[in-house]
Amino acid sequence: MRLRRHHPGRSRGHPSYPRRVCEATADWLCWGVLHALGVRTMAFDPPLPRLEFAFRASVAVAMPRSLGRMAAGERRIVDITGGEVSGPRLAGCILPGGADWQIIRPDGTAVLEARYTIEAADGALVYVRNFGYRHGPAQVLERIACGEAVDPKLYYFRAAPSFETSAPAHDWLNRTVTVCSGVRTRDRVVLDFFAVA
Repeated sequence: MRLRRHHPGRSRGHPSYPRRVCEATADWLCWGVLHALGVRTMAFDPPLPRLEFAFRASVAVAMPRSLGRMAAGERRIVDITGGEVSGPRLAGCILPGGADWQIIRPDGTAVLEARYTIEAADGALVYVRNFGYRHGPAQVLERIACGEAVDPKLYYFRAAPSFETSAPAHDWLNRTVTVCSGVRTRDRVVLDFFAVA
C-alpha cells in the first residue's frame, strides 16, 4: 500500500490553513463580483463577433408535399426550383433540384434542412446545406401557410448554413461561420447571409 507523504504546511491542523482558505475564498468572491460587473479579469478576452453582410438569396420554391405525421412531427418536402444570388461576396443563380426537408413539430415550429447548389457568376459550384428554425404565433404561421405577405418581424426565421466548394475564389465559404435571416412569401424564401467576423 502506497503511503501519502505528510506535508505540515498542507495539514488542516496547521495554523496557516484557515488563513489560506480565507484568502482563496476571498479571491473567488472577488472574481465573481468583477465578472458580474463586467470587469475584465484576463489580459485577452474573446473578441466580440461582428456580422458582415455577404449576399442575398431569393429561392424559388414549389408547394410543400406532406409525407404524413412521423415520430418527430409532420414531414414535408419543399422542392427548390431556382432562384438568384446577389451581394458583395457572392452572386449567381440557384440551380433547380434541391429541396427543403422539413419537420413541423406539434407546437408549429418548422425544423428546416435545405440542400441546394449555387452556380456562381464565374461558373463555380457551391453546395449549400442550411439548417434552421421558423416559428411564431399560430395565427401568424397560418397566414404564412395561406401565402399571405407577413411582416418577418412577427415570426422567427433564422438558420446556420454551411458550404462546400472547390473553387479557390470562393474558398472563404469553406472556412467561415455564417448565419442567415429569412422571409417566407407565397413562392419564395428570401435569405440574407452574414459572415461572422
